[in-house]
Amino acid sequence: MRDLETDMPSGRAEKPADASRRFAPLVLIAILALVIFAMGWHRALSLENLARHHATLADLVGRHFVVALAAFVAIYVAVVTLSLPGGTILSVTGGLLFGCLWGGVTALIGATIGATLLFLIARSAFGEILTRRAGPRLAKLAQGFREDAFNYLLFLRLVPVFPFFLVNLAPALVGVRLAPFVAATALGIIPATFAFAFVGVGLNSVIESQAQSFHDCEAAGRGDCRIDFDIGAALTPHLLAAFAVLGLLALIPVVVKRLRGPTARP
Repeated sequence: MRDLETDMPSGRAEKPADASRRFAPLVLIAILALVIFAMGWHRALSLENLARHHATLADLVGRHFVVALAAFVAIYVAVVTLSLPGGTILSVTGGLLFGCLWGGVTALIGATIGATLLFLIARSAFGEILTRRAGPRLAKLAQGFREDAFNYLLFLRLVPVFPFFLVNLAPALVGVRLAPFVAATALGIIPATFAFAFVGVGLNSVIESQAQSFHDCEAAGRGDCRIDFDIGAALTPHLLAAFAVLGLLALIPVVVKRLRGPTARP
């Protein structure tokens, strides 16, 4: 009971109903993600399926452009919130179906909303507990991260060293505020989002050139039918170097602040 009491700001033990309400969204996300993986539905986000249904999707976008944009944003939000693989494929798909501008904008909106939802859910479930239970060393690191949260997060978004879902969760556990999280996320994913949307624009010619052989392969009942295009090839060394430079620029304010040391308050 004493441990429970120290976890509550008011000094009273948390009621089981309150704990259930706090963890319910996170449990629901975990269950949905497990079901999707168990059923193999996450494999639907692939270049092969994109090629197979490209004509149908293009016709749908042409007839219902606004609805298609809204549906694309909703799918992107769901994928990011559930931490499913496929964000890169979706960004490419956005460029293919809507063009670089609208494809990039909708992917940016969907990714930011999805990341924010996961951040809020994780912060509500675990953030306060872990912050209070952290030892002195971890508490000091968490405080340092919070003080320069925008710059650190901007670096992590610009230089995708860690998985996207992990960068959504970690700030929630150390008590980062909502505003810097959303701002750093939206700004930090702009370069990669529009880069992959641009790749999607060029993918149209690849699909058209290979569509006939792809469908002939499927008609023959072969199981090795695929589009010969590697998204990883779009991440050229020059592009990765550009992301790294942008990330280092984001850390300049933090470095300057550390070099100056603590400033005296009046």
